[in-house]
Amino acid sequence: MKNSIRVERAILNITQDDLAKRVNVSRQTINSIENNKYVPSTILALKLSEVFNKTVNEIFILENED
Repeated sequence: MKNSIRVERAILNITQDDLAKRVNVSRQTINSIENNKYVPSTILALKLSEVFNKTVNEIFILENED
């Protein structure tokens, strides 16, 4: 599953650490999600969507192999 978190962070001009604090996870978790090494829980995906004011489907993109 791909995502646009890095782009959305750039639009808001916030760091991985800033985003992590807003959604109550570690910076490493944000890094892992951005690098497609970790798929977030539904709750975390919803928290991220609130921060970016986007739907979950706008942030996370399913790929054929998903």
